[in-house]
Order: sequence, then structure tokens, then C-alpha cells
Amino acid sequence: MTRPRNILFIMADQLRWDCLSCYGDSMVSTPNIDQLAKEGVTFDRAYCQSPICGPSRMSFYTGRYSQSHGATWNGIPLKAGELTLGDFMRDHGLATWLVGKTHFYPDLSGLKRMGIELDSPTGQLIQQCGFQIFDRMEGLYPEGTKGRYIPLKSTYEKYLNDLGYSGQNPWNDWANSAEGENGEILEGWFMQHAHRPARVAEEHSETAYTTNQALKFLKKHGQSPWCLHLSYIKPHWPYIAPIPYHQLFRDLELPSAIRSQNELKNPHPIYEALTKIRVSRAFSKKEVRDRVLPTYLGLVKQLDDHLGSLFQFMREQGSFDQTLIVFTSDHGDYLGDHWLGEKSWFHEPSVKIPLIVRDPSQSANFSRGSRSKELVESIDLIPTFIEALGGTFPDHILEGKSLKPLLNYKSTESFRDYAISEYDYSIAPISSLISADPKKSRIYMVTTQRWKYIHTVGYRSVLFDLQEDPMELNDLGEDVGYFKIQRELNDQLLEWSLRHSQRITKSNSELLSRRGRSEGLGIRIGYW
Repeated sequence: MTRPRNILFIMADQLRWDCLSCYGDSMVSTPNIDQLAKEGVTFDRAYCQSPICGPSRMSFYTGRYSQSHGATWNGIPLKAGELTLGDFMRDHGLATWLVGKTHFYPDLSGLKRMGIELDSPTGQLIQQCGFQIFDRMEGLYPEGTKGRYIPLKSTYEKYLNDLGYSGQNPWNDWANSAEGENGEILEGWFMQHAHRPARVAEEHSETAYTTNQALKFLKKHGQSPWCLHLSYIKPHWPYIAPIPYHQLFRDLELPSAIRSQNELKNPHPIYEALTKIRVSRAFSKKEVRDRVLPTYLGLVKQLDDHLGSLFQFMREQGSFDQTLIVFTSDHGDYLGDHWLGEKSWFHEPSVKIPLIVRDPSQSANFSRGSRSKELVESIDLIPTFIEALGGTFPDHILEGKSLKPLLNYKSTESFRDYAISEYDYSIAPISSLISADPKKSRIYMVTTQRWKYIHTVGYRSVLFDLQEDPMELNDLGEDVGYFKIQRELNDQLLEWSLRHSQRITKSNSELLSRRGRSEGLGIRIGYW
């Protein structure tokens, strides 16, 4: 076919790029994702725009850097005026649906200021990040002394209750908890329980439920053009998996964590603070990593199995070869590498993401099964979708680049000279450890084919030589022999920071067309 009819945008949460067999993992086999890679293009140097859920996803959904869209931390609303994936797809005849997670928070004050009623069609759409909701399931429903982390009502919880899983919070008590010897609930938040099976049956787990909702969507909408964002919650914590996935990798010899004692000698102050937070202290212990990693891989395997069922249905339905399919993640997971847990810093396990794109178009036939080492970013997806549909993307709004030339196997001298990622730690756990000023709590990463430069406001810089030190164990930031390299990379950061990012109401072509118009309108300045 000449161009795709549909778009399937699949995202896993907190999935490391190197935990897929198509990216070289030797322990877990992911044949269904691997098959997608064999029929598409696998990107080896793809980066998220921020190594934290909310801002990363908002960059995916807007096609803009986090500095531009402003939602720089979890819980910070996306400005009501920002255009999102749904807006761009509607312009090209596709309704954009959601099954799963967004980590989106609406700008309620902005809606009020603009006089948009919350229950109006426009208000409802903006409150859902521009998605039409088939089933929104955020997947973070613990309860603390101050209430729920995600206050939204969950259709998944009602689903569990209807199946007989008792309690006010079946997400926590069944899907993300194990059971003790005496029937007591052992919460998956405590990583010592990661080796135990979840209380919920596999067919009722979060991954299974999300897949089933996607299948329902395809049965209902499969014959009409659509864009579906299928957003899985796992393998994001709590680290707990249902039978049999909890034990598939339990007896394997696990690889050692990527870390060195040298990293702890004269460390960068922010990196040092990250090593001191609770999750990092835990993952620095071998027994914690050994307990969690098999479960994490089990969750990855479960995801791949369910994607296999989904892809098989699409092939039988006839929609598979009509659909541009993307598989990616919002960020990675340290899992003890570099003495860290979670994400939030800029080593490859955290900031590099898997990205596989299968374009059904005939123009992509020559690239099938290929790998690209070009530097690509999460903000490149929306321009790619628009161009794949035959449109022209507004480059005065969207800050990414279309991947179509790489999908069509057209050689380019350099797709991108450097990739950018950002982190606003003003309310992160480390902020109190270093008494961070919210106005200065910014970190920027610039990575090229060889170098990774991390600029921290108010502190020294960090530098890694990815060619000589691919594991990123030796910080060259204080080595005077590399100051020239740092200046060059800082110049690239300056170049990026000086870009036009807020002038989005007029395109460059419109600006060019207005040159010289004032005289034709009767405005003659400076005439004698």
C-alpha cells in the first residue's frame, strides 16, 4: 500500500531498551517484538526528552521539548493551549483513542481562564490530553495518608471487583500484592516480595486487561481509520508479576550490575544525592537486584506474549498491513546500574529508549529488518505520523523531525547532530537533600554520536566518552584535557536553547509571505 490507514502507538512504562532480545538481551526472549523489528526499523540511539514519566510523555504527546510544553515533572499540568497528538491526527482524518496510561494532568485553571466549561466537549477533550477515551487506566492507585496518588476512578478496579476480587483497592491488594503463608497481603511496593506471584490471576492482570481492551477496540473500530495509543503500565513498579511470569527467570544466572567503585569517588553532587535516596540504596544491594530483576524480565516477557496475541488478531482481521506500528517506552530503569534505582539521571539505562517502527508502505520495503544508529528523539513520532499519512507537519510548532527518510532507507549525511534530554528536579526526592532552588533545579543532556554532556545549573558538568567508555563509568567532567570538548557541546546546548519554541501562531512560510506587505497596505515609513 502507498500509505498506512491506521496508527498503533504502543508504549511500555519504564522499559529498558536492553531488556528485549532484539536489542541483545540474552535472557528474555521477546519473539513478537522481535518480529516487529524484522518487519520494520530498529533505532539504536533513541532518546526520551526527559527521564521521568510525566514530562517524557508530554513530549511524546505534543512533539515538543519539555522546556517548551512546560509540564516538567509528574503532576505539573500541560498548558491548556498546547496542541497534542489528537489535534494533529484529527487534521488528517483520524480519531485518536486511548487504551491505558497517560500520566497527564489537566490545566484546570487554564480552562477556567479561557471560559471553557469542564463538561463541554472541548473541556472534556482537553482534560484527556486530546484523546478520545476507550479505557484510561493510569495504574498508580496506592493509598496513603493524603489519599491516592492518582485520584481518578479506575475501570480496572471495577473490573476486578466484578470478578470477585474483594476490597476497596483491588489494584493494590490483588494485582500488585502477593499472599503470605497465612493469607496475609504482602504489598508489591516492598521489593522483598518481588519473587512471589501476584494474587491476581494472569488473565486478570494489568497487562492482560489492557490487551483485552485493545482487542475490544479493534473489534469495534477496526474497519474505520483510527489512531490508537496503547499504553501499558508494566514493567513499571511495583515489581510483581502473576503466575507463571514471576518465576520464569528465577533460576538463571543474572548479569552483574553495570557499576564501579570509581563512580563513588568524588562524584557529581547531584549524582551523589541520587545514590542516597531510598530506592538507590536498596538497589545497590545485590540481593535486591537479584530479587527484582527476574520479576522485571518476567513482566517484559508477559508484555511480549500479549502483544503477540494482539498482532495475530490484527493479521487475521486484515488491519495489520494497514497500520503504522510504533513500539517504544517513556524511559528506562536503572535496576541497580550505576548504584541507582528508578530513573532521573542520564546514563543509557535511564534515558535511552527502545524504538521500533513498522511502516506498511511499499516505500519502506527496502528498510525492513534494518537498524539505524542515527540520533532520534521521542518528539520525532508526531512528525512521522503526519508525513506517513501524506501530510506536511507544522515545523513552527512541532520540534521533532520525521523519521520517514530513515524508514524509506534514504541516506542522509546526518539526521541529527545531537539529541537533548532535560530534567527538572525542583520537587524530586533529591531536592531536599541538596536544598535545591526551584529556579535553578534544571539539568540538560546533550549527546552526540560519541559524547554525552550533562549540564547542571550551579554545578560542574559531567562528560562521558561513549566510544571509549560505552558503559559510562568514567566521568571526565573535571578533566582539563576535555574542557575543549565540553565547550563545543555547551555551544550546541546554547544553540538549542536559542531556538524559536514559543512563536507557534504563524508558520515560517506565513512570515515570509508578509515581507513587504505594509507598503501595499498604505504604510509608508521614511518616505520624503
